[in-house]
Amino acid sequence: MANHPFESFNLEPSLIEAVKDLNFNQPTEIQQRVIPKIIKELSLIGQSQTGTGKSHAFLLPLMHMIDPDIKEPQAVVVAPTRELAQQLFDVASHLVEYKKDVSVKLFIGGTDIVRDRQRVKNQPQLVIGTPTRINDLAKNGDLHVHLASYLVIDEADLMIDLGLINEVDLIATRLEDSAHIAVFSATIPKSLHPFLNKYLENPEFIEIENTTQNKKNIEFYLIPTKGTVKVEKTLKLIDILNPYLCIIFCNSRDNADELAKQLNESGIKVGMIHGGLTPRERKQQMKRIRNLEFQFVIASDLASRGIDIEGVSHVINFDVPNDIDFFTHRVGRTGRGQYKGVAITLYSPEEEENVSLIEQRGYKFENVDIKNGELKAINAHNKRQTRKKKDDHLTNQLKHKVKRNNKKVKPGYKKKFKRNLEELKQKERKQYSKQQRRKNRKG
Repeated sequence: MANHPFESFNLEPSLIEAVKDLNFNQPTEIQQRVIPKIIKELSLIGQSQTGTGKSHAFLLPLMHMIDPDIKEPQAVVVAPTRELAQQLFDVASHLVEYKKDVSVKLFIGGTDIVRDRQRVKNQPQLVIGTPTRINDLAKNGDLHVHLASYLVIDEADLMIDLGLINEVDLIATRLEDSAHIAVFSATIPKSLHPFLNKYLENPEFIEIENTTQNKKNIEFYLIPTKGTVKVEKTLKLIDILNPYLCIIFCNSRDNADELAKQLNESGIKVGMIHGGLTPRERKQQMKRIRNLEFQFVIASDLASRGIDIEGVSHVINFDVPNDIDFFTHRVGRTGRGQYKGVAITLYSPEEEENVSLIEQRGYKFENVDIKNGELKAINAHNKRQTRKKKDDHLTNQLKHKVKRNNKKVKPGYKKKFKRNLEELKQKERKQYSKQQRRKNRKG
């Protein structure tokens, strides 16, 4: 019988069984490169987008390294949001079904801290949670974080965005000098460098270029719109689509709330995820989303990083993101693994510049519009701009010729100037067309 591909990592047999149960046939690139490094207890920086198998890339080797006989924290994993921490805990909980006698506990805000203090009387070997709650338990000596030999920081750039990097710093400070740190981040902003320089000496750097694979799995569409017509077009789009699950992204809570209100008034039941919800409301919404109570979920950009919803078949960008990095995070919600996805971006004239910036990053769109209840191909959004630039260039070339012919300024000279300029441009275009026809005949 052939060996399972994950056996090449020398993971213990119980974890190979866990991997088989997950139907992982081949390790992803990040798993291939990260698992051996963590098993060797090396510090590293991993740069990768969502949907690359990152969670198992660090949780499998951490679980392999944990000694069930040592009843103290051996590894700590911190995530920037409660939802992300919960997802990591769920992954780890599946692994401990196979590796027995390992205790994994979740510590996040919005829960009873008195109850958490009771729970840590039996110290977990693997600690997963948000940095603030872990610090709250560690500073009074309730949670023995200082004994951990490995710290994993997930979504480090989001830690920066949410102002949590100082809390992470406090956790790292508690560790022994011999402890190792793995930092995972979609991007490595300059604001993260001081932390990396402080705690990671000569770390392994692993960068995963996964966007190409994601793009292969996703169809990208651009739909032009103006002002309030955006809502009308969204409603028409919803009539056309029949998604398994669609996330509609807005740039702000206000836009999300307003869109949700208008869709609800139109008889469309929508879920809602954004930073304005209370922890209890977010938890309830996530439960309902995972129970497939909604076909459409409206979300802010925090949701594109802070939550992981399975089975997203479509993404609609109601607003083009102000921060172009968020486009990758948004569309990364769909087309994951072997599944196909559709990402549709509605754009108004003032958002066209950001669309061009997205295209410069390698994204290729099909330009479409909604006609007779279908998506129909239209001219590229930048075709008019390109034509205008060519026309402007021709105008500048011919202006001096018109000026020579109008040495004396007379009444009505502006209209005459414009008329003469247009006549010259028309002659120039005809001459160019003749030259092209001659070339074609010769060819």
